[in-house]
Parts: sequence; structure tokens; C-alpha cells
Amino acid sequence: MPFRWPALLAVVCALCALALGLVFAGDHAPSGLDTAAQSAIAGWPHGLLRALVLPTEPYVLLPVLALLIVWCLYALRPWDALFVVLGPGIAVMANTWALKPLFDRWKGATLVYPSGHTVSMVATLVVLVLLVHGLARTITAIVGAVLLAAVAIGMVGLGYHYLTDVVGGTLFAVFAVLAVRGLLTRLAPRPVRVRSGD
Repeated sequence: MPFRWPALLAVVCALCALALGLVFAGDHAPSGLDTAAQSAIAGWPHGLLRALVLPTEPYVLLPVLALLIVWCLYALRPWDALFVVLGPGIAVMANTWALKPLFDRWKGATLVYPSGHTVSMVATLVVLVLLVHGLARTITAIVGAVLLAAVAIGMVGLGYHYLTDVVGGTLFAVFAVLAVRGLLTRLAPRPVRVRSGD
């Protein structure tokens, strides 16, 4: 049986997101790491911080997902188009309706763990990474990591989230999208192989 790194990565991310969530469950105070991150970013220009969180906004992500769906359908990849819909969709819904109430971590009057904006963006990035191949996959992963770092700075600097919320959102999004991908891969019909000589 071939080594299945996506399954291993999904399990590791799920366990880490769960462990981190349990540490901060019901908590209203930042951790030492969160406080250090806030101190490091304090004083950054508000306009810059707002620009850094733009990749998490629905009006940015939804057109990207729509273009991916059109591309998949044009390339006659209907199961990939379904993946584009279900991957981020399930991740966001599960995070909003299940995980945030479950972990019950607050910042002011808002449930913040895992970060919903982070889940949305990272889920979209993971979908894109899985749909492309070769050098394009490497470039997408690198650009995605840079975007994630920028988003983390923006979220923390604007006071929207603690750094640990962003980490938890990243871990959960990776798990959720990989899990959806694995399920769809099992459900998708296999191509018929014609034996030579038939």
C-alpha cells in the first residue's frame, strides 16, 4: 500500500487543532505567545494592517472559488469542481457552527477560536494547491505561506484574533479540506481501463 501523506497530514492537523483548542477552551485571556505577538505588531499602520487581511474577505475569496469552478468544468473535471465547492464550504460551516461554540474562546464579545477568516482563506489555498501540479503547486504553496503570514500579522494587529486563533484556523482548514478530498477521491468513479488485446 503506498504511503498516503495527505491522510497523515490531515490527522496531525486535526489533533493539533483539537489540542490547541482544548488548551484555550473557555478562555478569555491571551497566552504568552499571543501577548508577545501583539506587542511585536503594536504600532503598525492601520491601513497596512487592513490591507494585509484583504485575502480573507469573502469578496476576494468567492470570485477565486468561482473561477476555480469554471476552470474545472471547462477542463471536464466535475469532481474537482465539486471539491472546490465542498472543501471550503464544509470547513467554514463546521468551524462556525461546531468548533467555535465547542471551544468557547472569546475575545471581547466574539468567539474567536479557530479564526473563521483564516479557515476561509487557508481552505481556498489548500484547494488550489491540490488542484495544480508540479512547479505551479510549489509556487502556490510558497505564495500561500506568505499570504498566511501577512494575514496573521493583520489579524493580530487589528485585534481581530489572537495568534493562536490563526494557528488553529490554519490547522483545521488543512484537515477539513484534505478530509473532503479523501472522501471525494473514494466516491469518484474510476476510469475504465481497457486491456491490450481486447
